[in-house]
Amino acid sequence: MKILTCERGDTEWLKHHLGIPTCSRFDDLLTPKTLKPSGGRERYRGELMAEWLLGQPLEWGSNAWTERGTEMEDEARAWYEMAHDVEVVAHQLVLRDDGLVGGSPDGLIVGARRGVEIKVLGAGKHVLAMLDGGAKLIEEHRGQVQGYLHLTEYERWDLLSYHPDLPPVVVAVFPDPEYQGALAPVLDDFVAVLESDKRRLAQYKMERPWTMSLET
Repeated sequence: MKILTCERGDTEWLKHHLGIPTCSRFDDLLTPKTLKPSGGRERYRGELMAEWLLGQPLEWGSNAWTERGTEMEDEARAWYEMAHDVEVVAHQLVLRDDGLVGGSPDGLIVGARRGVEIKVLGAGKHVLAMLDGGAKLIEEHRGQVQGYLHLTEYERWDLLSYHPDLPPVVVAVFPDPEYQGALAPVLDDFVAVLESDKRRLAQYKMERPWTMSLET
């Protein structure tokens, strides 16, 4: 595993992130409930190859809800650090040793084999998480969190639901051998297809320096 410190969207992030499958989209490779290959694989393949050829994300926008989530993430991370007496490092890109699979975790805990994924939900969804102890959170984000555990080989990943006016919900997630065993071959096959695609389309790749701004 390789860990790079870089802001989402900066030149270093773009260089290593574009054109590779990432943990947040593992549901497009493996259906979380059935653990069978997902029907979204071809769409995801096309998106990744287009990003790789163009040298930029296909969608680089935001709406009011994603902006709120971004604003609240730092607050949530600070709460988590205080509540658990840990230091959390953000703005990192985690890559498999070969650089062909990656992810941008919300936080890695310093001095521990542990990470944290932050979800900023509306009040209604957050209250449901309070009522069921985060069970639905684990189900809905199984692919992403298990993906991080697979990629990093960490022992634990905390899933945090944060709302500024309600008690936070934190659930600890541990490696799921059943999911991990199903993911590995599907992921390797998908990476092999992408690498073949890149060789076929290499002559069309638009090389250019990128200094993308997050401002809209």
